[in-house]
Amino acid sequence: MGLVVLGLIVLFAGAVPMFVVPLLTLACAACQDGVLGPLRYGDAQMVVAHVAVPVVVLGTVGGMPHPRGGARVAAIGLALLGVLLCVMPALGRAV
Repeated sequence: MGLVVLGLIVLFAGAVPMFVVPLLTLACAACQDGVLGPLRYGDAQMVVAHVAVPVVVLGTVGGMPHPRGGARVAAIGLALLGVLLCVMPALGRAV
């Protein structure tokens, strides 16, 4: 039961960098229309959001049923999602 809950946490934690972070990176309170101009590394950020995050989530959830290291796989996957969560805004705000 614990691994099922941990798997759901990984899925929800993967949804944040995939859907929310790109929107937060584009938002601009000081801009006239509320959207930041063209991003320098916007394409790289979208690749991370739509390729790297799903690969990490699916790899984590797929590796969790391993009998001896399921919790370790989940911890590593959550750590990688945390790293991606920090990399994506950095790519969006890089000048």
